[in-house]
Amino acid sequence: MRVYIPTTLPALAEAHRAGELGPAPLDAYAVTPALREWYVSDDIEELEYAALTRAAQTSLRLLAGQPDAARRRVVVAVDVPDQEAAFDPDRGLDPAALGAVRLASAVPLAKAAAVHVDADDAQEDVAAAAAALGAADAGDDDARFTVDGAEDHELLWFATQEIPGLIA
Repeated sequence: MRVYIPTTLPALAEAHRAGELGPAPLDAYAVTPALREWYVSDDIEELEYAALTRAAQTSLRLLAGQPDAARRRVVVAVDVPDQEAAFDPDRGLDPAALGAVRLASAVPLAKAAAVHVDADDAQEDVAAAAAALGAADAGDDDARFTVDGAEDHELLWFATQEIPGLIA
């Protein structure tokens, strides 16, 4: 199963030094039954994109809590055995839980398939979105529009061999 682990550039740098994403448990996103039901598509690429988008939203939340981190969302795509990605079927279509999975152990960075990162030109919009998250969560429509602006930027795909250049 492909899982998408939200992170930040400083955390990716730490994972690169440690050789693994952790510590466990790790929150991630994947194509779960609830995500399939919500998205109403059988196209696996569309479903995986939806899981990647959910992870990017969580990466934005991580950035909001790390004011010194570069304002670029980061998601690491990793392939794990299905039984390693636990999801809560009781949360059903709870919007906060769509695609959410939990990994019980740290993941060797060598298992990463790719890294998805915002381009440099997204930083201004991502910074504004991270600053507006609290107000958006409280129902402010203008803040929600600002947060949605970050999602207008597609994450770029990088091979794992490019991690040293990303964190430099």
